[in-house]
Amino acid sequence: MAGQSVLVTGAAGRIGRVVLRELSDRYDIRALTHRTEEFSSFVGDVTDLDAIQPAFEGMQAVIHLAGSANVLAPWGIVLQNNIIGTYNVFEAARRAGVERVIYPSSNHAIGGYEIDGAPEIYELDDPRVHDHTAELRPDSLYGVSKVYGEALGRYYHDMFGMKVYCLRIGSVRADDTSRPQNTEREAAWLDLTPEQKRKRFRATWFSQRDCAELIARCLDVDEPTWAVVYGISNNPRQMWDLSHAQEALGFEPQDSADIDI
Repeated sequence: MAGQSVLVTGAAGRIGRVVLRELSDRYDIRALTHRTEEFSSFVGDVTDLDAIQPAFEGMQAVIHLAGSANVLAPWGIVLQNNIIGTYNVFEAARRAGVERVIYPSSNHAIGGYEIDGAPEIYELDDPRVHDHTAELRPDSLYGVSKVYGEALGRYYHDMFGMKVYCLRIGSVRADDTSRPQNTEREAAWLDLTPEQKRKRFRATWFSQRDCAELIARCLDVDEPTWAVVYGISNNPRQMWDLSHAQEALGFEPQDSADIDI
């Protein structure tokens, strides 16, 4: 709903900055960062519940983006930032009476299917598509933490009536391109050639504009009050289902990766 008060945790991160840029004219956004930034923000570490609680007061919605985004992060970092931190965010939201939480999860919650299917699963004629009913198959401790966050969101939805939307996001790039030129550091958890990595991005790319719009749909809808959906653009290869996001949230991606890599 336009004008509602929205807290963005991890506002200095890649997607956080996209949200600030694309959605600040539609919502009354408050930023939460773990250190002082060039923009106005409430400073606090999500691993400290008491420290961040004041940022949640008076908010109608929370977009939880804080945490480690490194798929190869070791357990100690995952535990603090993605397990404890995510609990603190949901609990702070509950204590403050926040109505809804948007939880950007990850495709890594079901990454085992991709590992089994790669690299053929990236080809345009591969028929495999996984939807929100797929069995959970995290491919890393990072993926495990995202499964945990989804389960936690379901708990707060069922026990406390919170509206919760879990977004299994694909590949949002800082340069917003679906055709990375230097693939050396891309998809480091997979044994892929540079060409295979580019084909992967053709399937997983999520434009910044589409990412912001999916989050906005979660802020605007009244029903459903719980959803798990995938976040990718309208790419020529889609190994994750888009129809549920379209049906449940009215999400219609505007961008598409190039068919040529």
